[in-house]
Amino acid sequence: MSAPDSSPLFGNVALIGIGLIGSSMAHAMRRANLAGHIAGYARRPETRAVAEKIGFADSLHGDLAECVKNADLVVLATPVGSFAEIASELGPHLKRGAIITDVGSVKMAVVRDVGPFVPEGVHFIPGHPIAGTEQSGPDSGFAELFDGRWCILTPPPGTDVDAVAKLKTYWEKLGSNVEVMEPKHHDLVLAIVSHLPHLIAYNIVGTAADLETVTQSEVIKFSASGFRDFTRIAASDPTMWRDIFLNNRDAVLEMLGRFNEDLAALQRAIRWGDGDALFNLFTRTRAIRRSIVEAGQDTAAPNFGRSGKEKN
Repeated sequence: MSAPDSSPLFGNVALIGIGLIGSSMAHAMRRANLAGHIAGYARRPETRAVAEKIGFADSLHGDLAECVKNADLVVLATPVGSFAEIASELGPHLKRGAIITDVGSVKMAVVRDVGPFVPEGVHFIPGHPIAGTEQSGPDSGFAELFDGRWCILTPPPGTDVDAVAKLKTYWEKLGSNVEVMEPKHHDLVLAIVSHLPHLIAYNIVGTAADLETVTQSEVIKFSASGFRDFTRIAASDPTMWRDIFLNNRDAVLEMLGRFNEDLAALQRAIRWGDGDALFNLFTRTRAIRRSIVEAGQDTAAPNFGRSGKEKN
């Protein structure tokens, strides 16, 4: 009986962006022996210096062409607003047979901005790991970030099935569950489960900061658990979230319209003292929370399942 193959899934992996997601991928790849060589790209020398000190990459580059040279897997892990410029620059340097993917929270924009620059013979498979914290930078990553979380792949029609299967295996070995989805549907789903909650968090924290009748010290001093959780979400990377809202505006605006309609109904229930309507809504939403816990996407622990390693 022959010994199992212990060679890495990919010989060379290029991470274009080494913030929370990119650095966490590097740590997780090390843990699972998924790459023979990990190359990381960051535009700023200071970012590369931090990454070099941590040591999660085999080589660090400030030049895109050099970073993706001979790469079998290229992962775009910068804010989605930068994808078109990056793809146009690195496209000519991708080797035939390579897979190029991303970790962006919107997918129609990625298809639009990256697809035209992918040369023939290179497999383009957009992706989105639904995992993260409010932290950013190369020192924020950790190998367990993707464990038990979902990653959605949105391959364009006609994509090589073996390439999709290989990328699916890659994400599974990083610790994720994987689902394949059409990009437009992905953007609609994420608009309600991720993008709109962030928009609400940014808005309510901004409202509290602007209130003239409550001093900033009182907002901080008397923060209850609900407001504290909003501030955690609202502390997420501003560049990344600006790009998400600008590149998924149609789906976000549709979900925001529905939300405003439901909010108006809730306002009427409070105004007219409709306790039954309030109780029924709160009962339904409590059940959704329990379903999320039962699905393994959070825990019932008081800290919402967030441990110290997640930089909370």
